[in-house]
Amino acid sequence: MNWMRRNLEEVFSLPAPAVEWLMGLFGVIQVFDDVADGDAVERPDLDKAILDSLVRMPANQFYLTYPAALSSALQTMVLKWQASDRLEREGNAGPKAYMWRAGFYDVVLLVVSLCHGPEAAQEAAHLVLELYGESLEDYMKEFENA
Repeated sequence: MNWMRRNLEEVFSLPAPAVEWLMGLFGVIQVFDDVADGDAVERPDLDKAILDSLVRMPANQFYLTYPAALSSALQTMVLKWQASDRLEREGNAGPKAYMWRAGFYDVVLLVVSLCHGPEAAQEAAHLVLELYGESLEDYMKEFENA
């Protein structure tokens, strides 16, 4: 996750509370995805996800400044992940499911816009979306033997 923090801080120049909130979100969704997939989750990762989701993220000053926008973005992110997960579980993993899984980066783009304005977000949009490191080919390989 150091690469994510580095990008949020250095490439997008986000303030510390925004970075901390996004990093908490990133960790939480990784743990939730592992739980949903039945993958092993280390106890320290679970404990951190519990604390982040129930305490740190809701109390974060950046979140408290933009609760309506961020809550709406989170709801959309969750719905997109659930739609992707449904397709995958039905044996229909493909380009659409792959795209829908990347909702976290929609939230990052919103945070860039909230911090720096829509024009700056427009300039950075391609860089934000390029943070999604999984290729379609790698994604599809996960389901070849499923």
